[in-house]
Amino acid sequence: VITSYCADGRNASRLVLDAKPWRTVFYDMDTPVTLSRLERGESVPYLPTGGLADFDLVLSYTGGRAVDELRRKLGAHSVGTLYGWVDPDVYYRVAPAATYAADFSYLGTYSQDREEAFNQLFLEAADCSIGTRFVVGGAMYPEVGNWPPNVKHFEHVAPPEHRAFYSSSPLTLNVTRSSMAAMGFCPSGRLFEAAACGTLVVSDWWEGLDAFFTPGEQILISKDADDTVAALSLDRVEVASLAANARERTLDCHTAAARAETLLNLLDQRPIAVSEDMSFAGRA
Repeated sequence: VITSYCADGRNASRLVLDAKPWRTVFYDMDTPVTLSRLERGESVPYLPTGGLADFDLVLSYTGGRAVDELRRKLGAHSVGTLYGWVDPDVYYRVAPAATYAADFSYLGTYSQDREEAFNQLFLEAADCSIGTRFVVGGAMYPEVGNWPPNVKHFEHVAPPEHRAFYSSSPLTLNVTRSSMAAMGFCPSGRLFEAAACGTLVVSDWWEGLDAFFTPGEQILISKDADDTVAALSLDRVEVASLAANARERTLDCHTAAARAETLLNLLDQRPIAVSEDMSFAGRA
């Protein structure tokens, strides 16, 4: 298996293809980035010079129209989706930590293409909710000193602390990178990690989100600060019930074991066109 952003990806692909193993697989874990760079005429150094036609199977971290684009632009014959996942032995509910205690949280490194949504869905909501506690974990944010006073910032939250971070707030925000939101069917692993910890996710909307969680029952959608404030005003018993629904869906459909089953099923197919419906999310 060769992945996107693999060091020496072209040479590695040639080595694997020339070895003629039982199955050759290219897994693009950054499909929207790959396709947008191709659209702009940029070089994509991890792609083989001849595209992906020689691989028995091409896996995409992103579904929807990305599957067709991999066929059309890169010549992939057999394409399946292998979405993000969570390891429930790593992400689970723990006792809240006073350090991260908040009413609403967000875990993610600063990214320019998430900035507008983060400012609107998180910082503007905090500005409207003085007396409510907000917490952010992530590096490289500009002008943190200008944030509302009820927002606490941690420059770094180490992976072993993620459980405690999520478990210390009833609701947490998910913001999707613009390239992934535009492509759709692009669930971040953070969605599943938060849900596995029993924390209700408030997310921006993108096409295909309802294939992974049911809005209003397992996840809340926010398009502006008012939606976020409304989510924060929900009764905590209701919030806990929705979070429990999301956790159950995650453990049923979005674990590493579930994705491993999907991968084995895809590998067992003969190297002919694989429809997106063979992805686990499509069957869930």
